[in-house]
Amino acid sequence: MYFKQLKCGGGKNFGYIAADDETKECALFDPSPDPAPAIDDAKANGFNIVYVVNTHDHYDHTGGNTRVKQVSNAKLVSHANSYSGEIIVNDGDTLPLGKLTMQFIHTPGHTEDSMCALIQGHLITGDTLFVGRIGGTYTNADAKTEFESLKKLMKLDGDISVWPGHNYGLKETSTIKNERETNPFCVRLNDFARFCNLKSNWLEYKRKHNLP
Repeated sequence: MYFKQLKCGGGKNFGYIAADDETKECALFDPSPDPAPAIDDAKANGFNIVYVVNTHDHYDHTGGNTRVKQVSNAKLVSHANSYSGEIIVNDGDTLPLGKLTMQFIHTPGHTEDSMCALIQGHLITGDTLFVGRIGGTYTNADAKTEFESLKKLMKLDGDISVWPGHNYGLKETSTIKNERETNPFCVRLNDFARFCNLKSNWLEYKRKHNLP
């Protein structure tokens, strides 16, 4: 499998390209708001873009969809709670990518349609999970939903690599095991009150621990 993390403009956005080396079919994940790096990488490698997968509906992840559609026959893939999408997926659904398989995990909280995509041990987490951080929420109910979504992710195999939607963490990638053991939010997943307290006092926590 070919897999690459790409810087796609916006608020330190990451996009991703995954491809089956044999069939040359590829998927672009959140190639926005500047999809050119993903489009150019696919062209340089002779890949056929068959899917654009959006981890959620926010413009900084979907803004490049139209441009990708203009240069390919890609179908838009999104969760059933999304406002758009040509191929609709739910929790646990899979799609073939050449001889590879993409699996989708519904992880609401940041948004109702938030989802992660797992392919060959690579987990693309959108704005659900960053390296050492997590996605923002607006209400206590959203925080509770996110809390449960993170618990679902932390049950995955520890060797699975984590590829976030933004370069907000201390590193550009991580693993489930590392996040389970070191992400201050994920180590609080047995206590919702402590989890919420950290969300409410995150700036103070960062200053105390000298985090960027």
